Amino acid sequence: MLKTVLSISGRPGLYRLVNRGKNMLIVESISTKKRTPAYAHDKVISLGDISIYTETDDVPLTDVLEAVKEKNGGQPVDIKAIGYDAAVREYFAEILPDFDRERVYTSDIKKLLTWYNLLLEGGITEFADKEASAPEVESAPESEEK
Repeated sequence: MLKTVLSISGRPGLYRLVNRGKNMLIVESISTKKRTPAYAHDKVISLGDISIYTETDDVPLTDVLEAVKEKNGGQPVDIKAIGYDAAVREYFAEILPDFDRERVYTSDIKKLLTWYNLLLEGGITEFADKEASAPEVESAPESEEK
């Protein structure tokens, strides 16, 4: 689901990919529903391609957003109520206990929580792809007898 949700550097909010044009993307703001072009010189990244550093491995953003949703019961996070930087890091440690405290900055955590709130506001509540999370069952090719 998050493969079509984009973050564009220098622009506030999140965008949904609508169409591709020559040397540009047509994107729609999740919050305002306004469509605009994103050109080749804009730094565009899909939320599905982002992961969070941990002590052992990287965790996809989809898994982290699902953990935030589970912790908050599907409700938005009040970032200002959490408070100062150390409290934000403590809150995130409850969600992802083994996150790399040296490489994950407080600003990254606040951005992630802001994205979570924007996605909820835009009606996106399922972050993981259902096809990707379902186990794949391979069937053996049927042999024909003559």
